[in-house]
Amino acid sequence: MPTSAEYLLSVAQNYWRSDHEFDGKLERSPETERFQALWEEKLKGMAEWHVLLDELQAALPQFSIGNATATCDACFRCSVYMDRQPVYSNQEDEPLTRRQVVVGCVSILAPVYTVYGVQYDYRGEERIADRAFFDPLPPEMRAPAEVVARKLEARFQAEAVPREVAGTRIPLIVGPHEPPETTLFHALFTGWPESVP
Repeated sequence: MPTSAEYLLSVAQNYWRSDHEFDGKLERSPETERFQALWEEKLKGMAEWHVLLDELQAALPQFSIGNATATCDACFRCSVYMDRQPVYSNQEDEPLTRRQVVVGCVSILAPVYTVYGVQYDYRGEERIADRAFFDPLPPEMRAPAEVVARKLEARFQAEAVPREVAGTRIPLIVGPHEPPETTLFHALFTGWPESVP
């Protein structure tokens, strides 16, 4: 049975604020203190995360696997990079190419995970557009996304957060997101889903 939005919000409220009271102060908020202490604890388990990355590389040898974890986010993130593909362009300058990335996230706040996709468009080496995909993913992302989901679930005994729960609007400030735009996805995983190194 999926974890409820109410429960996940109650967890997120321990780590994210709904106001700007501590902005510009040297003192950190209690939420920030808890968040950073949790990351310190979770980083001790990085060996397990690296095992997952090795398992993904073995299961998906045709793709490049990366670690996209950033401690400003509330999750460990892995990335499955597909090769760049040409995109039709009627311009006479540098050709357009597209790269797709499947991203798997395991929250450090609750035993939940999600998988989503990102698409980058390039003109030469310059990134000119990006877009995050949730359910449904484009067809070419679905098979690697299923592998990532199975591996995350098995290795971390985590439960998938349904898209409708992840999209629940919450009254918290997470990264660049403020109410009413902030969602549980932002609080449990990342405020910057399109940003994958």
